Amino acid sequence: MGSSMSSCCGEETAGEGFVGGTECSPWRLFSYKELHAATSGFSEGYMLGEGGFGSVYWGKSADGHQIAVKKLKAMNSKAEMEFAVEVEILGRVRHKNLLGLRGYCAGEQNRMIVYDYMPNLSLLSHLHGQFADDMRLDWKKRIDVIIGSAEGLVYLHDEAKPNIVHRDIKASNVLLDADFSPLVADFGFAKLIPDGVSHMTTRVKGTLGYLAPEYAMWGKVSHSCDVYSFGILLLELVSGRKPIERLAGGGKLTITEWANPLISAGRLPDLVDPRLRGHFDNAELWRVVHVATRAVQTEPDRRPSMREVLAVVTGTAPAADPARNAKLLSASAAAAAVKYGDEDEEEKSSSPEGEGESRTVYGVFGTMEVQKMRDDYGLHGAGGRNRPRTAFRG
Repeated sequence: MGSSMSSCCGEETAGEGFVGGTECSPWRLFSYKELHAATSGFSEGYMLGEGGFGSVYWGKSADGHQIAVKKLKAMNSKAEMEFAVEVEILGRVRHKNLLGLRGYCAGEQNRMIVYDYMPNLSLLSHLHGQFADDMRLDWKKRIDVIIGSAEGLVYLHDEAKPNIVHRDIKASNVLLDADFSPLVADFGFAKLIPDGVSHMTTRVKGTLGYLAPEYAMWGKVSHSCDVYSFGILLLELVSGRKPIERLAGGGKLTITEWANPLISAGRLPDLVDPRLRGHFDNAELWRVVHVATRAVQTEPDRRPSMREVLAVVTGTAPAADPARNAKLLSASAAAAAVKYGDEDEEEKSSSPEGEGESRTVYGVFGTMEVQKMRDDYGLHGAGGRNRPRTAFRG
């Protein structure tokens, strides 16, 4: 990326490249002038979200495409690394359920990544955010989101070369296009796993409530970390609950702690989001809860692969009685309670001091600013359900 990245923002023209093989879509090197024009001079009225990393703007390119431009604010080594990682990963992958790279711009004073704009924002906005009361996300859409997201992760884990661990699977990083098809996004924390390597050890990055125990405690990264996070996301999609709920007395309840007694008692319908008003498929619920309980096991070696997760959810592999796996949730909940009990809901960051960074509440296409840490569920009091969507004009 070296020489081409160093000059593109200072030029009037932009080059082109191709992501992946010959059948993949092209990406572009955008000039600063192009992106400035596309976003009406990075107008505040076009801003979709803002955080410690910078700002995301809606725009329309010269060829008429709606785009989202992530404009980095900081020019320090950490921001530079995450920018380079995301561009590198996005430049390697191309799958219908992964948010692709439309292009980027990098110069002495600017770092920007350009994506296709997703009009339905993210899962988080529909489960807990400004669209939560509209109930656009019915049961069928939720199952389609599960299957599509799983297919994207299977590609990252098994088909991309080298394999890729996302490290930040969560509701705000699953974006929804105009048809509610899911696209896994935000590869700034992703890790390339060389062939023959089962796991790596690194500093912890990710979001509270989704971190696998072995990763949160010891920094061990493997495909299984994504599986655990996906298991939490499954429970979140089924129930409409947040991964960590704050209780009236100031305590906290993880989604696994909440789900365990219901699953143990065989009361699977009681897990389902009440906003669905009982409209769900019992067989699909059975399969999703079964695979979720397997995915959130404390021991990584006992979790399924993403390919196995996909097979169970789609019904091409048998699903056992979820109640048989309920004890696994107990162990996972206990590990989470030990790990998260004194963390004050802050994100685990890359620095040993636990420094975090502000991120938009709705992921890449956010609509509101968070307070201090990567606190996607407003636990610091930001709130979010009643905030208006940022207006923009096309």
